[in-house]
Amino acid sequence: MAKLCLSLIVFIVIFSVLGSVEPAAVRHAQVSRARAFIESSCRSTRYPSLCVKCLSGYANKTQQSPFQLAQVAISVSLAKARQTRAYMMQVSGNFKDVQGRTHQDIRDCLDQINDSVDRLTQSILELRRMNQEGGDSDFTWRMSNVDTWVSAALTDATICVDGFSGREMGKMKATIKGKLVDVAQITSNALALVDRFAARHRATHKP
Repeated sequence: MAKLCLSLIVFIVIFSVLGSVEPAAVRHAQVSRARAFIESSCRSTRYPSLCVKCLSGYANKTQQSPFQLAQVAISVSLAKARQTRAYMMQVSGNFKDVQGRTHQDIRDCLDQINDSVDRLTQSILELRRMNQEGGDSDFTWRMSNVDTWVSAALTDATICVDGFSGREMGKMKATIKGKLVDVAQITSNALALVDRFAARHRATHKP
């Protein structure tokens, strides 16, 4: 009887261990596939290394879907634009020595970044409203809106970067420019992933 009980306990322990190992292995495989999907998708962008770095943390949310990846990419771009705007507002409001041309550059750029934030927000909302399985006319119209808004957000960020160019640049301006370059590059990647999703959708929904 004692041997039977011992054998039963051993069996239960082994079964429990195997039961915990298999789901862990499955989760690891899923994460690996999701990361591979992101790496493959990011090859279509202008800054693939930055793309992978920014999106890898959202592997589970992408569900290996170009549509979900496009949404995540725009959301990351929006978050970066908001962070940069907050920093620039702090600099503009708290630094008394920010005067003259530098102060005006910051104010002008804040207007551009505000536009970027608005357009990226509109893009996310438009993608959420998009019915992927709906008619071609609805998809084409909404996709055109998203492409226009993300492109405009990229233009705004690029204009800001150009406004902080020049040989004579203090530490503060260099910091701002670095943040703006990140916004521009991340938005560029988001636009590429939006275009990739649109192209794949059209290829699989031919009349």
